[in-house]
Amino acid sequence: MSTGQIITVVAIGLLIVLSGFFSGSETAVTAASRARLHHLEKQGNRRARMISELMRQRERFIGAILLGNNAVNILATALATSLLISVAGDAGVFYATIGLTLIILIFAEVLPKTYAIRNADRVALAVAPLLLGLVWLLLPAVMAVRGVVYVALMPFGAHKANGNTEEEGEEELRGAISLQAEEGVVVKHEHDMLHGILDLDDVAVGEIMTHRNNMAMIDIGDGVRSILDQMIESPYTRIPLWRSEPDNIIGIVHSKDLLRAIQGHRENLDSLDIEQVLSPPWFVPETTSLREQLNAFRERRAHFSLVVDEYGSLMGLVTLEDILEEIVGDIVDEHDIALRNTLARADGSVLIAGETTIRDLNRRFGWNFPDEEAATIAGLALQLAQQIPQVGERFELDGFILDVRGRQKNRITSVRVIPPPDAEKTPEEDT
Repeated sequence: MSTGQIITVVAIGLLIVLSGFFSGSETAVTAASRARLHHLEKQGNRRARMISELMRQRERFIGAILLGNNAVNILATALATSLLISVAGDAGVFYATIGLTLIILIFAEVLPKTYAIRNADRVALAVAPLLLGLVWLLLPAVMAVRGVVYVALMPFGAHKANGNTEEEGEEELRGAISLQAEEGVVVKHEHDMLHGILDLDDVAVGEIMTHRNNMAMIDIGDGVRSILDQMIESPYTRIPLWRSEPDNIIGIVHSKDLLRAIQGHRENLDSLDIEQVLSPPWFVPETTSLREQLNAFRERRAHFSLVVDEYGSLMGLVTLEDILEEIVGDIVDEHDIALRNTLARADGSVLIAGETTIRDLNRRFGWNFPDEEAATIAGLALQLAQQIPQVGERFELDGFILDVRGRQKNRITSVRVIPPPDAEKTPEEDT
């Protein structure tokens, strides 16, 4: 083999190495964790900052990689063809085609890309300075190619780049959370918490409030001693007081405020003016989102508000704890009254209290009941029946059977849900 042929073989080898570099670098940068690199960038990592700069110039980066990769592959093919023709004659074209295809496929595509996928972050950080320099070196050629592409796409209306919207960003974040949960990186409880945070804008206070039928309220006409007794018996620290009718809320009494007031009227408790202890009621529309309500709680340094409909009628109340429970799950302290909202049975069905929210059921059991029109399982049964159902009536929804098991007057108190046979096994019980 002559000196010229040896130089050609070495040149082909170097071009194959460069092709592998381009292929692996592209794969590493595109597969690297954006979140991890962003965290490193915030910590001052220069190479992570270079990767971020490449991603901000994504079209230039991809253009430079493709330009470099195609150039070295074509040059390697041309050199190999010329070399083999000089050695084997016209059959050298066939040998060059088969040989270079296999070599490029294995050593310049599959091998570097496989390694880059398995070590994406490490490879991306390692090649970041070289790639940034390459982008600037090939910038004139890349811009020329982009100009041709832009003109070619104009007749199809695809030349305008679409920026990511806020909705697309949220969908990507939700998808990443769900993907991590499916792969076992994020446990179910953490998955629910993260989704709960993202849902704050989509859930209204009317969907999580304590309904007025379940509210603890006190008639101010009961007198100081009776009010004090009711406060002591109640597990709540804040209770609305009404006059004449329950809709007429005149204020909120806090147990600590009441105790301080009693401290100054020990000898004559009946002389205490309870209205002087009340804080003014705060009314919010039922359509207020949880994020808006949470921000309002923080601004006002309040934990309690009353929910009204569009006509100003009292619907219920919502607390800071209610919103936090949408994120972290049920919060129970030593004074809370334990109520069994769901009870799983041996036959696979679940007996559910009527006031249990659909959101809680979907999150607890992995179901997918619609909650756009009804907030509770009782409301869902009413929606399916289109009237007030009788005990024993059954309704089918996406393979689930809703069996009305309890009713008090016009209020559904319990519903038994029978999942389809292929549904996942439900937990034994939830209190």
